[in-house]
Amino acid sequence: MAVAELMNSSLRLVFENGIDEDSGNPSFKTKSFTNVKGSATADQLYAIATAVAALQELPLYNIERNDSSDIIEE
Repeated sequence: MAVAELMNSSLRLVFENGIDEDSGNPSFKTKSFTNVKGSATADQLYAIATAVAALQELPLYNIERNDSSDIIEE
């Protein structure tokens, strides 16, 4: 039987950076934080993300959590 073992987790904040003049599409900038505890809850990450976003000049667009797992056989 195979199981997934969480290897690392990161938090990425996506900020609105205006409109691209050539294409007219929205432009974004990101800030990433690595080594997030795998046990961190969505509420905890949201609280951290909104606190960090309050210190930024650009408005917060999205909050993303990226987990990476190894799949191994037991």
